[in-house]
Amino acid sequence: MAGLPIPVIIDCDTGVDDALALLFAVRHPGIDLRAVTCVAGNTDVDGVVRNTLTVLERAGAGDVPVARGAERPLIEAARSARHVHGTDGMGDLGLPAPTRRPADVDAVTLLRREILTSPRPVTLVPTAPLTNIALLLRTHPEVTRNIERIVFMGGAVATGNATPVAEFNVWHDPEAAAILLTAGVPITMYGLDVFQRVVVPGADVRRLRASAEPGARLAGDLLAHRPAAPDPDGDDADGGLGDAGAVCAVADPVGLTTRRLPVEVSLAPGPTRGQTVVDRRPRPGEAEIHGGGREQAMVDVALDVDVARYVKLYLETVVTG
Repeated sequence: MAGLPIPVIIDCDTGVDDALALLFAVRHPGIDLRAVTCVAGNTDVDGVVRNTLTVLERAGAGDVPVARGAERPLIEAARSARHVHGTDGMGDLGLPAPTRRPADVDAVTLLRREILTSPRPVTLVPTAPLTNIALLLRTHPEVTRNIERIVFMGGAVATGNATPVAEFNVWHDPEAAAILLTAGVPITMYGLDVFQRVVVPGADVRRLRASAEPGARLAGDLLAHRPAAPDPDGDDADGGLGDAGAVCAVADPVGLTTRRLPVEVSLAPGPTRGQTVVDRRPRPGEAEIHGGGREQAMVDVALDVDVARYVKLYLETVVTG
């Protein structure tokens, strides 16, 4: 219904930019954050749970349930991104341990419960490897009847980061990503093509870091940990919003330009494993003409973003929300 907050569940691997996304989701009045589920990715799953509880505490969140999920991908071993997010996954900021406790159910159980009991269809926002979501879809396919849309941070049309062609979240568990694409609900892919463009200016990062309000100050410290580009002075670097842009796209979809395109995940061993193959051709090629057609999911792929709009939205929400 128009005017009511959007019911949202975030599945994350908190993570510096997952933390930025949680801060925004808690404070935006148009989002009703119903639950957060945790999966191994940027750091181990127990670290993800700890970081998630810490962020919710700093953000002043209400009673949002948090559940521990998969500690490794469906097939492969877990491979962290601590070299990006710090030893603790949160920029090694030395934050105190949270006083909040996780829910007494696992992530898949919490996802099923919160989706099916929501009075309105839920928007699911995975900002992490998609293991929990794949397990949910395979174990409880009935949840799709109450999912409005899945907006996932993952994939890339052009250049990857885990490999030359694969983005980390999809590369970490390609089989799970392939299952996600079969969910049978509308899907938006918020990939690296837009992820890397939404950058907060250094002056705003400094302003947030100087705030007396714990949530805003945490946002500033997190942004300072992930500068968008090297800064020669070291104290005025811009900060990338990363995963938080996907949640901005839920709150304000007008800022995102998407195109409905066929997408599949490369599962074969080798240099293309984990690539999201996005078909942007205007017409079928020789492979299809000669009998090589494939079943591909149709996905709303993000191709452009209004950077200034999302930066303004994020700052206004985190500071005044």
